[in-house]
Amino acid sequence: MKLRAWISFWVLSAIWGSSFLLIRIGVTESPDAATAATMSAAQVAFIRSTIAAIGLNMVLFLRGKRHGYDRQTWFGLALLGVGNAVLPYWLIGLGEQSIESALASIVQATVPLFSLLIAHVFLPDEKINPQKLVGLALGFTGVVILATRSAGGGTENSLLGMLAVAAASLSYAIFTVYSRRTVLKTLEPIQVAAGSFIFAGLGGVVFVFLEPLLGGRPAADLAQVPSGALIAVVLLGLVNTFVAYLFFYSIIKELGAFIASNVTYVVPVFGVLLGALAGETIDGRLLLGGAFIFAGVAAINLGGRVLAWYAARRAVQAGKPS
Repeated sequence: MKLRAWISFWVLSAIWGSSFLLIRIGVTESPDAATAATMSAAQVAFIRSTIAAIGLNMVLFLRGKRHGYDRQTWFGLALLGVGNAVLPYWLIGLGEQSIESALASIVQATVPLFSLLIAHVFLPDEKINPQKLVGLALGFTGVVILATRSAGGGTENSLLGMLAVAAASLSYAIFTVYSRRTVLKTLEPIQVAAGSFIFAGLGGVVFVFLEPLLGGRPAADLAQVPSGALIAVVLLGLVNTFVAYLFFYSIIKELGAFIASNVTYVVPVFGVLLGALAGETIDGRLLLGGAFIFAGVAAINLGGRVLAWYAARRAVQAGKPS
């Protein structure tokens, strides 16, 4: 059983790592189809969220469960569906219109850094300590290094695109902490996912109409979208969201929440590898910036456990007779 869970861990890492390339395909024009339409970021987020909502709610009902919540719980699910799904999906899509998928996957790894700052304010048991400050410093250094890749002023790997993905990371962090503070923590994970994605799909409709009003793209006629882009977005909803959530919850059940959360370290590795295979530029600053971000996340999440293990080991050794 544990072996199957660990296999699922690596499969999930690869699936989520491929999300950035699939989003990039969905929101960028095909060089071989000059007259083809290109989907908007909101359109990709809407299709992805709707497919996941249908799949997750089918699983919920097949397991004999129903949505019988009070108004406060529904409100919480609505906030989570928007803030932890369709909004960051939309922002990542906007960002990947002007940055490569490998860079987006690394910027996305800043979620734990934002979570630390927010949790310090709202969660009394998650305060910043010296070890976490080191992690923040390392992570911030990595972000600065990545930002210098856009110093040329071009549209490819632009600072604005990076900021959009960073805003998505901030949204993930805010609503992850929110879910820990509300009544949603009393629901089963499949109930939270299924319920929140109902509102993610509904919110996607709003963003489809909102994006052109904010100067972005209007929704494309799907009949004119290249088949490769359509396939990428369907896979994004079916595999990278619906199936991935089922993998994630099974990993939590078998290996625990802490190990499941470590997928954060592996996802960008697959994102960079797949970006390189797709012909994206993988330079020294991308790797160096990513290394600093990963080191910062590791210091925040692993440092305390390593120190506790070391202290316990020293205590045991001190108690042994010489």
